[in-house]
Amino acid sequence: MADEDDPLFKALADGTRRAILDELVARDGQTLFELCARLTTNRGLASSRQAVSQHLDVLERAGLVRSRRQGRYRLHDVDTRPLARIARRWPVPGTGAAPQPDAPRTRTPDTRTPATRTPHPEDES
Repeated sequence: MADEDDPLFKALADGTRRAILDELVARDGQTLFELCARLTTNRGLASSRQAVSQHLDVLERAGLVRSRRQGRYRLHDVDTRPLARIARRWPVPGTGAAPQPDAPRTRTPDTRTPATRTPHPEDES
């Protein structure tokens, strides 16, 4: 069964593509050569330009990367708007709201009596 978000999930499933997105978040508007150099230097990923170019194509089809021409260079920019579809698809339980990226994680209060519950590692402080 095909899903309209399949290209997005396929793009995010690969670690090299996630590393490319991380590098573009750190600095938008990079050429293929710059991305290859940053992946090697910052992440220890020695991928060929052809391989990185193919990863960029997958990311573009998913809408996560936009490419633009500037003179003789092709620059790549990250576009995180498609990620909002994931948050809308699976909202935070009980709120109907999408998770906030910097919101602290909270545990649901445990209403069972101490004798019937299993201790949680955070309870031991």
